[in-house]
Amino acid sequence: MANEKSFMKALKCRECGHEYPLTATHVCEFDFGPLEVVYDYEAIRGSLTRASIESRPQTMWRYRELLPVAGEPTVGTQVGFTPLVKADRLAKRLGIRELWIKNDAVNYPTLSFKDRVVSVALSRAVELGFTTVACASTGNLANSVAANAASAGLKAYVFIPADLEQGKVVNSLVYGANVIGIKGHYDEVNRLCAEIAGKYGWAFVNVNMRPYYAEGSKSLGFEVQEQLGWRIPQHTVIPMASGSLLTKIHKSYQEFSKLGLVPNTKWKVHGAQATGCNPISAAQKAGLDFFKPVKPNTIAKSLAIGTPADGFYSLRVMKDTGGHCDDVTDDEIREGIRLLADCEGIFAETAGGVTVGVAKKLIASGKIPAEDSAVLCITGNGLKTLDAVANHVGQTREIRPSLREFEGLLEAEGAACKA
Repeated sequence: MANEKSFMKALKCRECGHEYPLTATHVCEFDFGPLEVVYDYEAIRGSLTRASIESRPQTMWRYRELLPVAGEPTVGTQVGFTPLVKADRLAKRLGIRELWIKNDAVNYPTLSFKDRVVSVALSRAVELGFTTVACASTGNLANSVAANAASAGLKAYVFIPADLEQGKVVNSLVYGANVIGIKGHYDEVNRLCAEIAGKYGWAFVNVNMRPYYAEGSKSLGFEVQEQLGWRIPQHTVIPMASGSLLTKIHKSYQEFSKLGLVPNTKWKVHGAQATGCNPISAAQKAGLDFFKPVKPNTIAKSLAIGTPADGFYSLRVMKDTGGHCDDVTDDEIREGIRLLADCEGIFAETAGGVTVGVAKKLIASGKIPAEDSAVLCITGNGLKTLDAVANHVGQTREIRPSLREFEGLLEAEGAACKA
């Protein structure tokens, strides 16, 4: 691996273009615009080829020249390269020619796409000399920071809304992290974390480490392109909380195209939100290039960010690519979860139900044409949000260990079907 200057050049303001050193900072001091990592693409072009990628271990780090670490990664070295599943049964149900599921519900180690961003953020934090890491989280990020920090011997603090799903709370506590429940919604948690980051100087993955952290999401897009046979999908449907995942998947398509790793074709990026927290969707449907903050009220707690940090940029990406956005109710979210599980045997958390539900709407309306191909991004595992569906998936039927009772059950079922 080459040194830092070979691939990362600087941090650059997305608004005014002012450049900063590659330190733990995330906001421009001139216009408060977000900072983003800038790469030396000419140097990367000579190092990153299809052949070199295919010769490497099947993890997200096979694309390491386009990820913001100076040397070899030290945290999360086994993360990524999750399955891309051809979903023929779901495609038929939704009425589209070809459908793929990018299944980050089985990502290592904590069963969500957040393992991608955390492995990058913590690897970079170690390079910068941090020993304490932290995050503000709606759940999945807390789980990933706790697990990856434990594996790296780092001290971790995770800050979450106090009413988070119990599964996600336990999945942070078990790793020995300091879990702090805040009596408020995510945006209030995030504001507190910005203050703590400023006072204590810890590496907050989604505050002062955000420029590096966010780049990890690109790896999902890199994998999709490689797994499709080195091509960009026509349509990609992506769940949105902050909006960062959508913008970074789009950036991954731009980078592979720029480097000649895939043909330069047109693509559309579509966003999915829950109706109970839909600031980006509401703005897009109204034809606005800005969003109005909302107070979240949805079972999709992993997407419950009422003031999305990348909302403006995700709206721009959808507009530039000709993509669309929609949102779904809690009942439609549960229906989406059931549909994916029933058709493809994949149990997604509530964010996955949002993605499937919105894809169904976009296909039905013709915004994703029936003759096209699409990729749905499933970002977390259903075992984390059991409470959301526990009373909506039916019940077990109990019998004694008797063949006669079982046959009676089958007869009753048959009679019910004929009725």
